[in-house]
Amino acid sequence: MKPSIRPDCPNFSSGPCAKRPGWTPAALDGALLGRSHRSKPGKAKLQEVLDLSRAILGLPDGYRIGIVPASDTGAVEMALWSLLGPRPVDMLVWESFGKDWATDVTKQLKLTDARVLQAGYGSLPDLTQVDWTHDVVFTWNGTTSGVRVPNGDWIADDRQGLAICDATSAAFAMDLPWHKLDVVTWSWQKVLGGEAAHGMLVLSPRAVERLESHKPSWPMPKIFRMTKDGKLNEGIFKAETINTPSMLAVEDAIDGLKWAKSVGGLSGLIARSEGNLERIARWQEAAGWAGFLAKDPATRSCTSICLTIIDPAITALEPAAQADVAKKLAALLEKEGVALDIASYRDAPAGLRIWGGATVEGSDIDALLPWLDWAFATVKADALKPAA
Repeated sequence: MKPSIRPDCPNFSSGPCAKRPGWTPAALDGALLGRSHRSKPGKAKLQEVLDLSRAILGLPDGYRIGIVPASDTGAVEMALWSLLGPRPVDMLVWESFGKDWATDVTKQLKLTDARVLQAGYGSLPDLTQVDWTHDVVFTWNGTTSGVRVPNGDWIADDRQGLAICDATSAAFAMDLPWHKLDVVTWSWQKVLGGEAAHGMLVLSPRAVERLESHKPSWPMPKIFRMTKDGKLNEGIFKAETINTPSMLAVEDAIDGLKWAKSVGGLSGLIARSEGNLERIARWQEAAGWAGFLAKDPATRSCTSICLTIIDPAITALEPAAQADVAKKLAALLEKEGVALDIASYRDAPAGLRIWGGATVEGSDIDALLPWLDWAFATVKADALKPAA
């Protein structure tokens, strides 16, 4: 039977993600519009983003944090182009973005001593094979696969190389072991539901030492340059951005960070995300027709929650027909206005991807789940109709 209760907010997209509960455009009323980002009040707004982020995430003393261009992608590219070269590199790949970073290193930077450790969607590479005399590049949480590293135990405390971590769908929803990470990146539009186009970059003292001791052999675009005359450009980490940020987006980021404090800071954000995963896990076990793409429960993401269709009647169909069922399922939910943008990522196995980050209310997840069952039953019946 068709459910009668709908989610209050149908935005389950994995990026840009749902705004924080209760958000309205009035949250932007304090935006410093028409003023320079280099003015005293402009820099104060940018510094507020840095200070709130540092405090909520619990960054160690000595770690720099800065706002950089071009979202998480820009932050990762800055790190790769600026830091890699002195050591061999291990690239860990288990979803599309990790694959993109591996392509950058092997085909753009053309590092001949790069090693790609790869696993298919749903699994992690063998982390015991990582060589910590190398620099290591990895995503903490695979946004397109719903697979995350379970912890940081596999990262060596006495590593010689740098641990470079794309944490765009993990920061503010997962407990990152900062002492094991040298470079961490994320974007505003993920866990806190901010606006896109700006990235965040955290550097450990070891990463700063690398920047000041290593000069890349390739040309460096302006937006990637983090040093001047062999020394770190400290201004980047003191609210002096490389290029002009959107002060409207900055105001939105401040609003999201203040909301994060109001729900208990990092522990509250993690609890909200993990609670959403638990809700879906309980439903999945009872529903029977959907499975997690992540094969090991310990690696299931609590933000980008990826599901596949495991119903035997559907898995018996040809692959194209299975993919069609998944597409129709997502389209029906969108048509009903109960779940928007939840089709699996274009390169991932066919299925659904439901964002469970902290800005998503548990009550909306609860309201969504009966609709998933109804929509699947509807699409399945149509898919199994005998040909006329």
